[in-house]
Amino acid sequence: MVSTTNWSERVADLKREIVAATPDYERRLTQSWNDLLQELDERTTEIIDEGSNYIPQVHFQYLDTLVPEQLDDIRRKGSIVIHGVVEEGEAVEWKTALEDFIKADPHVEGRPSQDKQLSFLYWTQVQARAHPNVLKVYTWINNLYRAKTDKKVEGIDLDVPLVYADSLHIRRPGVQWNVQYPHVNGGSTERWEDSNFRRYFADILSGNWRQHDPYELEGRLDAHVSLSGKPVQATAFRTFHGWLAMTETGPTQGTLKVFPDVPLSNAYTILRPFFRPTVPLDSEDILDPKNWMFDISTPDFPCIQPCDSGCVGQQPTPDLHPHLRLEDTMISVPKFNPGDMIFWQCDVVYSIEQEHTGSHDSAVMYIPAVLRTPQNTAYVKRQAETFLAGTNPPDFASDGTDLPYVGLGVDADIVQPISRIAMCLPAAVT
Repeated sequence: MVSTTNWSERVADLKREIVAATPDYERRLTQSWNDLLQELDERTTEIIDEGSNYIPQVHFQYLDTLVPEQLDDIRRKGSIVIHGVVEEGEAVEWKTALEDFIKADPHVEGRPSQDKQLSFLYWTQVQARAHPNVLKVYTWINNLYRAKTDKKVEGIDLDVPLVYADSLHIRRPGVQWNVQYPHVNGGSTERWEDSNFRRYFADILSGNWRQHDPYELEGRLDAHVSLSGKPVQATAFRTFHGWLAMTETGPTQGTLKVFPDVPLSNAYTILRPFFRPTVPLDSEDILDPKNWMFDISTPDFPCIQPCDSGCVGQQPTPDLHPHLRLEDTMISVPKFNPGDMIFWQCDVVYSIEQEHTGSHDSAVMYIPAVLRTPQNTAYVKRQAETFLAGTNPPDFASDGTDLPYVGLGVDADIVQPISRIAMCLPAAVT
């Protein structure tokens, strides 16, 4: 168990350590904070007015025709629906095959146990994860990232996608989910503690939030998301989280919700621990910048709490992060169809709709985008060993049953050379 007292002392010291690196820090951070709040007021109004239409959409065949202004818009919003990545009929067949697999293997781990809808299956429908069109999308979306210099870094290649095996859900209509409130994956206090993360957020922490580039690779590639060894942390760097749709799903039907402005949400969540309100949180004037003041005297890191294995977070809330206006700005992604893919950048605040008011299942595979880096390559090589053995990937614990599964994907299912490279499998089928 992490001592609350020790944790409080540690993070209070952390705040002072961070600001000490910036000359005239109180004035500079306060000016930056006030500028940020003004921008948030304007941008959140725009998001609320447009709703789901705010999220960019493009057909797979037109990805390479987008102009720089469109790419910058996608970068800022951090979310996109890509239509027609896989043939609709093929995606529907994958869902049928998955349902048959779950029936044939009733010991599949999933939630809720009496009617499994979130299934921890990783090596079923491997053809989907290694599909050439899916890998082409990975390459395209990984190239939204960039480096400060043109210097080639050994082992890093934006044009070589890797496959990260994850789970899937087949969600029934009418069932309420309370498992994914607004949150950000990839570290809690590590975002301030880890030196690489701190370098990634350096512009924000030095009072220049407008210079922050969420797609700058320096610092991010080597960032440590779990300094205390927390469980259930992805050890590969996923540039974008992703879904591959196996059914038609629209707003209110158990779909994804996002806060669609990565620079703003990054800047706000990173600066928020250095400011406190001077009026009650429920005051009607809580959004006024005059009612907030710079304060590093407390250990408060809003929405991050100590726990047995370190800290949990980030989970922004309407009360503690009022300027994000989360109750109105967490917008549902537009309707998508089987074979479409939905991506959201790794820093995006996201959640899953609690209600599913539709008349049919909402089914997606979790398929994030991963690029070639030394760390990612090492992980996918270990993952390949688990694939060939038919066991869970390294980031996911075994279900503990040791019962065999009928119908798992096998080496011979991965035929295309690009697919075998992406899964770090031998060039020839064994």
